[in-house]
Amino acid sequence: MPIRDEFQRLLDRMVAAYRAGDAAGCADCFTEDATIFSPYAPAASGRAAIDALHRDWTGDGGDTKTLRVIDADASGDLGWCLAAYSEGDKNADGTSLNILARSSDGRWLIRYCSLNSDAPPLV
Repeated sequence: MPIRDEFQRLLDRMVAAYRAGDAAGCADCFTEDATIFSPYAPAASGRAAIDALHRDWTGDGGDTKTLRVIDADASGDLGWCLAAYSEGDKNADGTSLNILARSSDGRWLIRYCSLNSDAPPLV
């Protein structure tokens, strides 16, 4: 399977969890030592913090959440993908740049995620 498709499957799993309000399911898509950098909240490091962040984000619903891989590649057990995200609100659209690591069981998991909003800057 092409790497882009593998990463899309991971993002599809995350979207399904997000839409279901399953913060732990979202966090399970990240490595134990992952970090999310976001314009919507302070950085979250570690799976427990990522779970808490997603609990907050999914508390308001999320049934319109989408994630679509724009571009991706990998070398060995390290990969990256650029993805478009949306929640159906122009102020909640943007891109995410992700560094992924292949776990010992062969699954790809997100190690670093940097969210970049399409909303106009606040300055």
